Amino acid sequence: MTSSTIVAPRVLLLSKVPEVSVLFWVIKVLTTGMGETTSDYLVKAFDPVAVVVIAALVFIVCFFVQFRAQRYVPWRYWLLVSMVSVFGTMIADVAHIVVGIPYAVSSLVFAITLAVVFFVWWRTEHTLSIHSITTSRRELFYWATVIVTFALGTAAGDFLARTVGLGFLVAGILCAVLIAIPPLGYRISQAGAVFFFWAAYVLTRPLGASFADWSAIGHSAGGLGLGTGPVSIVLLVAIVALVGVLSFTHASVKAD
Repeated sequence: MTSSTIVAPRVLLLSKVPEVSVLFWVIKVLTTGMGETTSDYLVKAFDPVAVVVIAALVFIVCFFVQFRAQRYVPWRYWLLVSMVSVFGTMIADVAHIVVGIPYAVSSLVFAITLAVVFFVWWRTEHTLSIHSITTSRRELFYWATVIVTFALGTAAGDFLARTVGLGFLVAGILCAVLIAIPPLGYRISQAGAVFFFWAAYVLTRPLGASFADWSAIGHSAGGLGLGTGPVSIVLLVAIVALVGVLSFTHASVKAD
């Protein structure tokens, strides 16, 4: 090597999202249930308009907390996911309850919106992989996708439970069966890994929300009658505990 040799600096691109693991999916499902019951509790206990406005502001703050991070930090990431769950539920509920859009129509609209986001993301970045979230633009596409998947999952879950008439328990069981399909498809062919991931991601929303609703609603409606407030608190405590575990293991990995 001569003195004139130029050594290019090594650039380390840090991912802004977590690795996909069993714990990832468990926390994701818990956030969907927590978002559903928390949204229901808040809009019924307080002025709905004020609640939606405040939730939007908190969501924006949480987004900037996550966006300003230089790498994946468990509490930042899951704080935003939790607020996306709460706010995404409110968006879907406003579309149906306030505007009067049927769940079937809102599900279709959100599905089309998701397809558009995917199309623009692909045309811009030539990838939809969550393992490539290393730039600000890709992170924006990622969170836009997450928000739409929450709204789609909420509308689809309510469509199955209310419009189709399955009820929350049966709808939850159906989603539990359906969510087993993407992992099976991935085992058969890893070529569609991105598709299988996002399919499972969408299904976690009606899965968690359906069982949370079933736990909260009264016995007369076929539920456990625990109430939206208590269910929200239990799910929140579970989320905080598991994110704490993730934070500890993440710090241990960094130390190694």
